[in-house]
Amino acid sequence: MNFTTQELKKLALPLLLLVALLGAGIGLILWTQGEQAAAARQLGAARTERSQAQERLTRIAEEEKEVNDKLEVYRRLKGLRVLGEEQRLEWADAMTRIRTTRELLDLRYLVDKQRLLSAFAGKPAGVEIYASNMRVEIALLHEGDLLGFLRELRDSGNAYYSIKSCSINRTGATPTGASIVPRLRAVCEIDLITIIDRAAKA
Repeated sequence: MNFTTQELKKLALPLLLLVALLGAGIGLILWTQGEQAAAARQLGAARTERSQAQERLTRIAEEEKEVNDKLEVYRRLKGLRVLGEEQRLEWADAMTRIRTTRELLDLRYLVDKQRLLSAFAGKPAGVEIYASNMRVEIALLHEGDLLGFLRELRDSGNAYYSIKSCSINRTGATPTGASIVPRLRAVCEIDLITIIDRAAKA
């Protein structure tokens, strides 16, 4: 089919408009695809950021729980009064008080020099556990006197009292007249344990 020059002139404008519309349509499609790709990237980045934020929150919650657990241990140790240097004067006062309140006829004790039991490096740094061995000899009217003494010693605080051994022997003494004569004698080996945090003191 042949077109005349005049007909071609009449078709030129519609053809140009068609080409322009096709170009605009292709451009719109490409722009839309680009926007979709950008939106997908933003969505992926947002999901990654949310995941990282969730991981951080989980880690913070775990660290907070760990700190709270350590604080609880610290409070318990503080309640037992085992943190810090030895308190030998308080130990002596406690022994005197127990002897008086329990009316023990004979109570002798000797505390050895403090020794290092264990030291921990890292976290927590500079924590050292010390023990002083205390040898106790008590004259007893009956076994209950020993149990009462050990209970009051534990309740007195100022250290953690770790009982290593206790033995009870008969003295062979017999009562004479109205006087009270202890028939039993107990010998106990007790470790008085204290904890020192060198980092806290620095």
